[in-house]
Amino acid sequence: MDLFENDRSTPFQPLAERLRPRHLDQYIGQSHLLGPGQPLRQSIEQDQLHSMILWGPPGVGKTTLARLLAGHSKSRFEALSAVQSGVKDIKLAAERARQTMAEGKRTLLFVDEVHRFNKAQQDAFLPYVEDGTFVFIGATTENPSFELNAALLSRARVYPLKSLTEEELAQLLAQARGADERLARLTFETGIEESLFRLADGDARRFYNLLELAVDLYADDPEGLTQARLAQLTQGQTRRFDKGGDVFYDQISALHKSVRGSSPDGALYWMCRMLDGGCDPLYIARRLVRMASEDIGNADPRALTLAMDAWQVQERLGSPEGELSLAQAVVYLACAPKSNAVYTAFNDMMASVKQDPSREVPVHLRNAPTKLMKELGHGAEYRYAHDEPFAYAAGETYMPESFKGRRFYQPVDRGLEKKIAEKLAFLAELDAKALEGKTE
Repeated sequence: MDLFENDRSTPFQPLAERLRPRHLDQYIGQSHLLGPGQPLRQSIEQDQLHSMILWGPPGVGKTTLARLLAGHSKSRFEALSAVQSGVKDIKLAAERARQTMAEGKRTLLFVDEVHRFNKAQQDAFLPYVEDGTFVFIGATTENPSFELNAALLSRARVYPLKSLTEEELAQLLAQARGADERLARLTFETGIEESLFRLADGDARRFYNLLELAVDLYADDPEGLTQARLAQLTQGQTRRFDKGGDVFYDQISALHKSVRGSSPDGALYWMCRMLDGGCDPLYIARRLVRMASEDIGNADPRALTLAMDAWQVQERLGSPEGELSLAQAVVYLACAPKSNAVYTAFNDMMASVKQDPSREVPVHLRNAPTKLMKELGHGAEYRYAHDEPFAYAAGETYMPESFKGRRFYQPVDRGLEKKIAEKLAFLAELDAKALEGKTE
């Protein structure tokens, strides 16, 4: 027999594919959707298959669930990938679905990575979903609210899928060892299961790939899979981290909110999670600078300086020295007094400027470098603050008339801003006295 002849007759299938469940009762995970009394479970039991979006991280069973729904409802399963397909493929799939419908059977069209379709391609599904040509099931790792058209979303229910828990991964392992003879022979060092669960990070596909690699190398080795061997297998691997994806923004949001909430441990945890997942440290550095201005501001101006210094250290020294500086900065920011007064004042002023007509600069504030400008009154009656008591021109105005009486910057009573607030209150008293003197 030719060396490759056997391969053609029995094509190789990855472990994840060989162990893919064939019935719903074999499906592990997503109990919040498929448990007793849950909405999707009820729809399945009542044979009310409907168009839906399965939204969740990689390796949680989106494709498998779609296949099982097709099998349970006795529907023809057809799959498209948004990476390889276009409008032409959608129309051809619709034609095949109509032929199937004429034979008295419905079609379930599964679209993987549906978020990669552009607006026109997503719109192409609408008439077929509306007239029931096929039941549409889209899978996405991205937030459908941002990545999918409102028209498509309105015609499909969104079901969020969750990462698998360690308990669910343990069920997968037991199921796999019972179904695969070589995996059943593989011996495990004490505690190795927990290490596998941790490395899988809630991703069943990744979990199966780790198992398959271990089986290929150590199934017939008496020593089996040890912690040292597992470390070699996973050398250089990082946790699941999708730059630009939903998990990415969830984690940076958690980091920012931990700093704002004055939780140094929380902020440090999320920063380390991002670094562990392969996030660019310079991205974190830029975000720390933003946090220093947005959430601390003048309550502690040193926060901005420290964030900028940490950024410079990361740029100049790289890792791991730079990452330690980022850790110092993130802990300082979390512990610093908080104020969003500058952030709020800036946003309010920008909104007011955009809504207000283009006001002229008051004459007394205009520059007068030429004789003509002086003759026109530019700079006339301007009071030089340094020549006045307290270096302050009490009663002077610096805003257009339409903004008179409005205050945008409102310092908080924390950190340095407490002192700033006291000074502004003192200056306001000087203004009030100066105005009283004018009216007498």
